[in-house]
Amino acid sequence: MKTPRRFLPSLSLLQAFEAAARLQSITGAAQELSLTQSAVSRQIRALEEQLGTCLFHREKQTIRLTLGGASYAREVREALQKISQASMNLRANPHGGTLSLAILPTFGTRWLAPRLPGFLAANPGITINLVTRLTQFDFRNEAVDAAIHFGRTDWPGADCVYLMGEDVVPACAPEVLERYRFGTAADLRTAPLLHLTSRPDAWERYFLRHDVDAQNVHGMLFDQFATAAQAAAAGLGVALLPTFLIDDEIAAGRLVRALDAPMRSEEAYYLCWPHDQDSYEPLQVFCKWLTAETRAFEAARAAAAG
Repeated sequence: MKTPRRFLPSLSLLQAFEAAARLQSITGAAQELSLTQSAVSRQIRALEEQLGTCLFHREKQTIRLTLGGASYAREVREALQKISQASMNLRANPHGGTLSLAILPTFGTRWLAPRLPGFLAANPGITINLVTRLTQFDFRNEAVDAAIHFGRTDWPGADCVYLMGEDVVPACAPEVLERYRFGTAADLRTAPLLHLTSRPDAWERYFLRHDVDAQNVHGMLFDQFATAAQAAAAGLGVALLPTFLIDDEIAAGRLVRALDAPMRSEEAYYLCWPHDQDSYEPLQVFCKWLTAETRAFEAARAAAAG
């Protein structure tokens, strides 16, 4: 069904409204858009007339969004951001083939990024844009084609393909190990424990797996593995970290295993995408490459461990 013209305001009207709504100022919007105040006022009036509703309360020299105007401003801002992102993607790759991928920050920088040059060299027609996302999100509201996700295959509205699992190990600075001389999993409770906000029950799971009391486990919180690893290397405590993400720190001696007692995580890494992207060729090509890379990586680590 064709959308009626009155529900498709021009970009100039929407930009004037969005700027005024965000800055709560006609003057500020005019300065940002390099227009006169009267021009911005006329554009907002024209938008209100087209929509048939007031978007601002006007009080002397100030403006204040109406309740409906505030909701409209949020949605317009998201739509303008999507148009801007689409334009940047097209400019970066005018022949198409852009894949916008949400990544977990430490996995993306330490594992994926070093391998991407190989993918791009083999697929010169595809451009990859990376954004960081720590948790699940609604694909309908994000300019993202796919996401690398750690968890389970329970992402609403998305298809997920298995990439690989992980083992986590308690890691700390050498001086922390020297100070506490951990002998069993229960001994770890005598040291400060570092936690990830995305995995708040990781230490509880670890202790239960090793038949240790898991009640009242406290400690500092971090939102990324990289910062938790840095804190552990600085001697702030013991962190549960994926073994494959701390290889460099272990090799350099900045981190050591507090206890040689790893735990296999119940969750795994997946590549997820919305259902309507199933036939998108850049995604299909990337998915085939990434699953091959992760299979080879898991096989190599299994062979090294065995």
